[in-house]
Amino acid sequence: MTSRIPTGRASDQVKQPVLDFFAAINARDLAALHDCVAPDVVDHNKMIYGEPDEPGAAFEGIRQQTVAFDPLRLRVDELLAEGDKVVARVTQSGRHVGTHPRMPEPTGREFSNAAIYVFTVADGVISEIRAVSDRLGMFLQLGWDWPAAD
Repeated sequence: MTSRIPTGRASDQVKQPVLDFFAAINARDLAALHDCVAPDVVDHNKMIYGEPDEPGAAFEGIRQQTVAFDPLRLRVDELLAEGDKVVARVTQSGRHVGTHPRMPEPTGREFSNAAIYVFTVADGVISEIRAVSDRLGMFLQLGWDWPAAD
């Protein structure tokens, strides 16, 4: 499941946990996330709307995404690293087949959207996640109403 980078440069070493992160989600192997993500990872932008604002909450957010979307695919289109930061330009896609508290009943419809993730890697694991994605485009493709402010 792990994709290894052949060059061996320092920047490639910091990229590996990020590649492993995307591979684990694509394989729906959530247990493997614990090998590449710190237990107290801070998700600054929340994997899902309404994710609790506490260290480690990203694991539950990812789990809920895999329940709501099958398949859920995160294709890495570009990966850049400098120091302890890794930036991934990603195409996300999936079919809405399940629910969680912040999503409506399954529509069976598919989506594909762009996202940018910025990871901080410390001690060989992801310690922080920031991400922005085209959520409006996703909502429109899935036929969802835009959520009201809480």
